[in-house]
Amino acid sequence: MLEIMVKTENWERHVRVAAEDLAALVRRIGTDGDRFLVIQRIPDLPDVFAQVWHESGGDYTLEHRDGAADRHFQATADGPSAVIAAMTGWAGRQSDWDTGLAWSSVDMGPASEVPPLDLDESDRAELEKRVREVLAGGYASRAELAELAEEYLVTADRRPVSREQAAALADRLWLERVAEQARWQGETDPERLSRAFATLQRAGITARENFTCCRNCGQSEIGGEGGPDARGFVYFHTQCTDSAAAGQGLMLLYGGFDGSSATTAAIGHEVVAALEAVGLPVEWDRDPDRAITVTPLDWRRRLVG
Repeated sequence: MLEIMVKTENWERHVRVAAEDLAALVRRIGTDGDRFLVIQRIPDLPDVFAQVWHESGGDYTLEHRDGAADRHFQATADGPSAVIAAMTGWAGRQSDWDTGLAWSSVDMGPASEVPPLDLDESDRAELEKRVREVLAGGYASRAELAELAEEYLVTADRRPVSREQAAALADRLWLERVAEQARWQGETDPERLSRAFATLQRAGITARENFTCCRNCGQSEIGGEGGPDARGFVYFHTQCTDSAAAGQGLMLLYGGFDGSSATTAAIGHEVVAALEAVGLPVEWDRDPDRAITVTPLDWRRRLVG
């Protein structure tokens, strides 16, 4: 699998795709509403991407950027084969990925200066603390972090952080976390959790991570997530994520879609078995009215973007 995320014009998001799937996405673009795709590294890095635009009957316009504005380049191709080769090579970090196409520099104009934040120490500390908390959870994208930073201190008569300042702050803290996670070795507990959830999903249990903002929303929306053959569900919401990232363990909510205590208990047993199979410690008294807790838990979720 390629360590990339692919975003398409029609709002699809593909994480860690195979080379043949990336090729299929490139060949697919061209119709109204599905004319481009963007690929980013995992973890996403600011202003590092490759993208392609194509309308049916026309050439393919391929671009890539390597950080600074003067490292933005463009090339055209008359068919998908050269684009697929270039994008697959870029995704695979091949040293010669950009050969075979005639690249030219794209003038992005002068970089705009972002003024420093005009915050007192208390507000600055509060803002950075909250952004770091969400970063530690590991599910937010750079764009979501920037939105959080922009809106967090807003009051009825005060908007102290501009969109550009918020993006700069989010990117700085994001890169700190990327450097930190580069030192992590082996599989982490959140990755074990994802493996357990994938097993449950294949077994007909709708399994969702970081799902909705709270229990009330989760309980009302989880039914719409399952397929026609889903027997039950398990999920945790964003407040559970915050608790796990703070070292307090992870609460899992579960149940059967028929609403019976017997089905809920059976789903609970399957959830516990899947967690234990990947080596995660579980606390549950087998009461279908009580949540399952994964604890102790070393919450180090690698960023995607």
